[in-house]
Amino acid sequence: MDFYNNPYMSLPGVTTEELTFLQQATAELSEDQKKHFYLVYTGKRKSPQDVLIFTIIGFFCVAGIQRFILGQTGMGILYLVTFGFCGIGTLVDLINHKQLATDFNRKMAYESFQITKMSI
Repeated sequence: MDFYNNPYMSLPGVTTEELTFLQQATAELSEDQKKHFYLVYTGKRKSPQDVLIFTIIGFFCVAGIQRFILGQTGMGILYLVTFGFCGIGTLVDLINHKQLATDFNRKMAYESFQITKMSI
């Protein structure tokens, strides 16, 4: 697949699961809507590598930073106050960073789809 047929291939850290999800989500959109969706989604999306980096920073510096980045303010504050559940919660996030990114990106895809449908 080339960029013109599937622009999602250029996203950093994109998985096959995410590609399939995005193609299904945008199947009913027109070409202009797909372009708009792509622009909105790329601005909101977090790559698994970014989540991993923030989790490592959280493990050694400020616990919970990865949760703040993912929009989970309550969990971020809880991690901050409890030092990442004494490091155990941050360690679990290190292991599950791909799932955290996938869950966040699905929410952002849905939000981007709604913005696209309302704007064009």
